[in-house]
Amino acid sequence: MRLIENLKKKKFILLNIFLSLYIGINLIGGERGLISYFDKKKLFEELDNKDKMLTNKLEKLKHKISLVKNNDLDYLDMLYREKFRYGTKDEIIIRLK
Repeated sequence: MRLIENLKKKKFILLNIFLSLYIGINLIGGERGLISYFDKKKLFEELDNKDKMLTNKLEKLKHKISLVKNNDLDYLDMLYREKFRYGTKDEIIIRLK
């Protein structure tokens, strides 16, 4: 009986304790919490790096396409020799990679 009376008197304090615990737990581990923030930040950085890499790759491909469209003879000769492994009898072909 005394326990119930004490709880009735201290219900404001208990409410504050539970509310503080709820806010603290969600601040750290909730869907919009601190841990989720760092996970999303890491994912953003990975995707940003991937975007930069793909953009760079796309620019290189656009450059190669423009060389083929403009009939750049040096590039076409290099491409022809690389793809078909073509060379004359007196040439020595060294492939560097």
